[in-house]
Amino acid sequence: MGLELYLDLLSQPCRAVYIFTKKNRIPFELQAVNLLKGGQTSKHFSKLNSLQKVPTLKDDDFVLTESTAILIYLSQKYHTDDHWYPAELQARARVHEYLGWHADFIRGTFGVMLWTKVLAPLIGTQVPEEKVCRNRTAIDEALDKLNARFLGNKPFLTGQQPIALGLDLYEGQPQLASWHKRVETFLGAEQCEEAHASIMSILERNASKTIPTPTPEAHPNML
Repeated sequence: MGLELYLDLLSQPCRAVYIFTKKNRIPFELQAVNLLKGGQTSKHFSKLNSLQKVPTLKDDDFVLTESTAILIYLSQKYHTDDHWYPAELQARARVHEYLGWHADFIRGTFGVMLWTKVLAPLIGTQVPEEKVCRNRTAIDEALDKLNARFLGNKPFLTGQQPIALGLDLYEGQPQLASWHKRVETFLGAEQCEEAHASIMSILERNASKTIPTPTPEAHPNML
């Protein structure tokens, strides 16, 4: 079967894997997993990945989960350019350092807005306003740390999602705004638009009530 990627592009880690494979011209078969319809809890997918999470990679009989592990695996197997995953020890350690921080302070913070604005109301859950405000403060603090600790005066580091939800992430952050434009230019604007189409239309689809109501099977994972 070759390389298969199980993805839902509503998910930021899935978009990262998708953009990486497309940019590096890695051939793969896309297997769509609709999270809102509970696709991750299906019998077929649960047999493949008992964690019921995306992204998931299947390379013949080898199955791998977690976006960071998948990105490293692909970069090594397909010998991508050194700037993706450097061979030099300390440069590679910086990549691991950022990925560890990203998981805690970017993924764990920025994804909350999608939950509070769109997903929670779909299943009848309301998030207290004080928690929403606290999350916005955490986003600002994370951006400051991203700029000061990881970007600095460098052109590149060694999430688009809040933008889709109406938040101007780069207001008052000119260095981060310039960095974002450089990354988009490097990856290709058309490719970025394709990968982000689902999340960028989320508010419009929510207003028109075209987002499918999550199935009961999806509720435990969402909560």
